[in-house]
Amino acid sequence: MRRLGLVLAALCLVSAGELNAQRARTTKKPAPKPVPKTEPAVVTCPEQLGTGLRTKATFCFVLAGRDPGEGVLVSVPPHTQATLTFDLHNRHTYSEEEIRAGRGFAKYTAVIGVLSMAGDLLGRGAVQTEFRTAKDLYDRITGGAGPGGTKAVAPLGREQVSISIPPGVDRVSLLGEVLDATTAAGREIATPGRPVAIVSNVQVTYLPAPPPRKR
Repeated sequence: MRRLGLVLAALCLVSAGELNAQRARTTKKPAPKPVPKTEPAVVTCPEQLGTGLRTKATFCFVLAGRDPGEGVLVSVPPHTQATLTFDLHNRHTYSEEEIRAGRGFAKYTAVIGVLSMAGDLLGRGAVQTEFRTAKDLYDRITGGAGPGGTKAVAPLGREQVSISIPPGVDRVSLLGEVLDATTAAGREIATPGRPVAIVSNVQVTYLPAPPPRKR
């Protein structure tokens, strides 16, 4: 009787071992966690300033307005989480003659909004800078008639802006809201369709949305 019990116990151990082995073979590995991706954004610029001489970056005007379709359009890949980042600059028209005449000082404050294409405000960016000499310029833009083939209009200052983009939003618009500029030409404010600020280095960091389930 004792021998029969030992045999039955051994059989149970073998069965349990086979069952555990079978479970190990049939258990699915957990899906890998999504890894955040950072990549240059696809940008549709209504009015380009040009390419930076020093940074080689592409600079784009942000125009004043309320219609998202008329702003700087930025595509956002399908995501569960996403953050839009960009550099925001003031717009300055450089004049060597005004500097020599002692009229080179300028001061700027610009505010832009980041909106969904439905017009929902997702966030704002602001930049405030002062200009006294050419060293204050963030970069010079190629393709002009100035010294070294540069344009008179240049980005001034640099403010890094970061905006969270909700899931389901695949495109956003950058539009100018506020401009308070004091230059040798006088005071300037935001008017529809006119440049308020300049953006560059537009990027998106996101967690990709899972692929749609197969039916």
